[in-house]
Amino acid sequence: MKKSVAVFLLIMAMTMTVVVFQARAQEDPFSDEGIDEQEQIEVADPLEPWNRLMFQFNDRLYFWVLKPVAKGYSFVFPQDARVAIRNFFHNLFTPIRLVNDVLQGKLDRAAKEFARFCVNTTAGVFGFNDVAARELNLKVPDEDFGQTLGHYGMGHGFYIVWPVLGPSSLRDTFGLIGDLMLDPLSYINAEQSLMMRSVYTINTTSLKIGEYEDLKKGALDPYISVQDAYLQYRLEQTRK
Repeated sequence: MKKSVAVFLLIMAMTMTVVVFQARAQEDPFSDEGIDEQEQIEVADPLEPWNRLMFQFNDRLYFWVLKPVAKGYSFVFPQDARVAIRNFFHNLFTPIRLVNDVLQGKLDRAAKEFARFCVNTTAGVFGFNDVAARELNLKVPDEDFGQTLGHYGMGHGFYIVWPVLGPSSLRDTFGLIGDLMLDPLSYINAEQSLMMRSVYTINTTSLKIGEYEDLKKGALDPYISVQDAYLQYRLEQTRK
């Protein structure tokens, strides 16, 4: 029984499918807003057969597992509660954004991140309430190690779709590994970490249901559409 629960938690914790790829970001990853079409980037896709297979796997995982669980979750928890939980995790992941701000030399953003953390952890009650944004207008773009590598001129290398984790690239895969070193959930009890990552993933997905479906509905080739959306999204993040 314990093994079954652990496996389920592992699946939920790792299920960062195309809807929540690089899921710490709060923006809409499928939006083209702010992206100059002249600057669309092309990334090599030498692993396309593998990538398409993993895309299909993740697609089914989303529709068969993650979406039904997220819909049930949203039925139990009202939107205000889910937004509060999203705020809590956003506050919890502050070290990732703060360190990458420093690494990129964005010291003004680092100072704002630190101020946000202090305000939201105290006045915002452990981050459940984003007082810093609402009352002090303290808002800064998200940063991660993949963006830091891009900031210093490292290209994507090649596109890759990971099972369960979703779309990525060679650069962003290394970036994810770097971010794990800064992730507070990496330093707590394994079972507690899995539980919290599961809640994070399900909660995030519950607030984004419909985005992936809309993208697929209008796409001649959903694989290419998701690839383009991911690369455009990461380009926009790196440029900020």
